[in-house]
Amino acid sequence: MLNKLLGIVPDASEHGYLVDHMLEFCHWFMLLLFVGWIAYFLYAIVRFHRSRNPRASYHGVTGHLSTHLEFTVVIVEAVLLLGFGLPLWGKRVTEESFPDKAEALRIHAVGEQFGWNFHYPGADGVFGRQSVFLVSGNNPLGIDWSDPAAADDIVSKNEMHLVNYRPTVVEITSKDVIHSFALHNMRITQDAMPGSRVPMWFRPKRNGTYEIVCAQLCGAGHFAMKASMVVEEVKDFDSWYKDAMALLHPAK
Repeated sequence: MLNKLLGIVPDASEHGYLVDHMLEFCHWFMLLLFVGWIAYFLYAIVRFHRSRNPRASYHGVTGHLSTHLEFTVVIVEAVLLLGFGLPLWGKRVTEESFPDKAEALRIHAVGEQFGWNFHYPGADGVFGRQSVFLVSGNNPLGIDWSDPAAADDIVSKNEMHLVNYRPTVVEITSKDVIHSFALHNMRITQDAMPGSRVPMWFRPKRNGTYEIVCAQLCGAGHFAMKASMVVEEVKDFDSWYKDAMALLHPAK
């Protein structure tokens, strides 16, 4: 309930409900703390007003209530971290948690000021060779199109297509500065760092078009660094891929 009131976008991933449960717990806990501290603040204004305490007391609080309250806050935060945060993180990053390569849709996402490039390996599942010496305006990822493995590869600018319910592994990097690949509807985000290719995975569960944003301040055009994520059925994905192939490889 609080998640919706705070404007969190709808969940579109298989694991997203776990993230939402943690966020809901955090929001209720923070609301409780907010109300509690405001109540104590008002109590302190009345209880320790100058008219009731003309002389200052230098002994301070002598009871242990505040200590118990602080310890309770620490316990709740530990539960959030150890009971929710770390297990969720572990299921996203451990090698055993990743789907089988033959089953997953694999994509390279490459950030640059100020947009996203998406590289698909095609039916063979092998990405074509890349070289920084081949990077140009017409070849932003430096793909060696003479490489046989690149014969069925495609590159999409600012539009990432996914198959609904198919596990997706996105390997993220950057051509220039540090960016952040944020899929809010999929409840997952990963920094894009030059020189590193960091994988993340999820399984979409709802068709639709969603927004991809950069969640790391990356320059004057950061506000405009957005892309679209289209989740669709297999037949629609295949149709899109076929059209992209025809544009990139006219002879195929």
